[in-house]
Amino acid sequence: MAASREHFGRLGVILALAGSAIGLGNIWRFPYMVGEYGGAAFIIVYLAFSFLISLPAFVAESIIGRRARKSTYDALETLAPGTPWKWLGLVAVAGAFIITSFYSVVGGWSLDFLARSVVRGFDPVHPEEAAGIFGLMTASGIEPLLAHALFLGFNCMIIVLGVKKGIGRFSKICMPLLFVLIVAMMFFSLSLPGAQAGLDYLLTPDFSRLTPRGIACALGQSFFSMSIGMGVVLTYSSYMKKSQNILGTSVLTLVFDVMFAIIAGFVVMPAVFSAGLAPEAGPSLVFEGIPYIFAQMSASSPLLGRTVAVAFFLTILIAAVTSEISMIEVSVSMLMERLGWTRRRATTAIFLAALLLGCWCSLRSGVFAFCDYVSSNWFMMLGALAFTVFVGWKMDRADVRDEFTNGGKLKLASALFSAFHFIIKYLLPPAILVIFLTNLL
Repeated sequence: MAASREHFGRLGVILALAGSAIGLGNIWRFPYMVGEYGGAAFIIVYLAFSFLISLPAFVAESIIGRRARKSTYDALETLAPGTPWKWLGLVAVAGAFIITSFYSVVGGWSLDFLARSVVRGFDPVHPEEAAGIFGLMTASGIEPLLAHALFLGFNCMIIVLGVKKGIGRFSKICMPLLFVLIVAMMFFSLSLPGAQAGLDYLLTPDFSRLTPRGIACALGQSFFSMSIGMGVVLTYSSYMKKSQNILGTSVLTLVFDVMFAIIAGFVVMPAVFSAGLAPEAGPSLVFEGIPYIFAQMSASSPLLGRTVAVAFFLTILIAAVTSEISMIEVSVSMLMERLGWTRRRATTAIFLAALLLGCWCSLRSGVFAFCDYVSSNWFMMLGALAFTVFVGWKMDRADVRDEFTNGGKLKLASALFSAFHFIIKYLLPPAILVIFLTNLL
């Protein structure tokens, strides 16, 4: 099985991992949390946690994947045969599947709003129509179900093409496009009248507002944004070649993710303040508030309003797809290995199962909220804790060092290994428990 396992190219694995990390949370959740918990003060803590905590956790999960060269469930069984560790791997897979299901509902909203932007834009006479549209999308009806199915089906088509020709090729094309779009949107947003208030909201440090919960949220935002604990990093890393640098790949992924989050803040908040909207609206801000801005623009310049709307929702859609395909691959990879299924058959099974659960989430907001809560606060936490404890306490130190340093060939990695192992063994487990307990309060 290992001998015939597919591989990413060097650039492909970096872009695929970055695509997994960059998602809808970067666009709406990060800017809101920055403003809520002290502006630049939150950003400073977020950056510190990203490099000191999230990066080692990301590397640890990568080490398991490349060492075992198996899917999440089988990786822990391979490295610790005859032990219960594999069941914790199954918890991570379950979390990834649940997120796959309800995340595709949100992806369907993105697809719907992009289609509306392309076809006719948003009415400048009735800009409040966006709120009405979003209300329909989040209520019972056939339209959100169809959008969910289309979005999920498109992602599964990419998965069927395979690791290199599907995931890798899509990432190589769409990740550069994603950054071009978000940077262009940033410059446009900063040019809007009143944008300075949005910049002040984002960048003014106020340490008095950086509460203990805010500090925990900074760590949680960094942690979840990097897709840690779902088996995504482990699965993608299992497709890495032995010659590839795990530490270097992880650092680049983190840099891309952090950069995108900060740029997204410069896109959303200046536009929100320019329109006089409330920045605390959360996910609905993207689907209600931002279209309001496009409608106002269309009143004076219909072509500009529609063009910017298309660019914005295309950015959201690409970010949603790159994250969704990574979560689907976690489940598909496990089915292929455990049951011996072809990629097409495994993908079809996941498509049907996620379609059903996603429809339930779409039709029942309570189910949607429950899936979001249990996957983020329980499954991901248990998965992340399992991976870090496994690398720090279960795996042989020599094996961990071998993967981290590429058999001693990487001088910088060799010099940093002792510090890395100390963090993984003694600092990460309690940090994850802090996030877990804080989120339960």
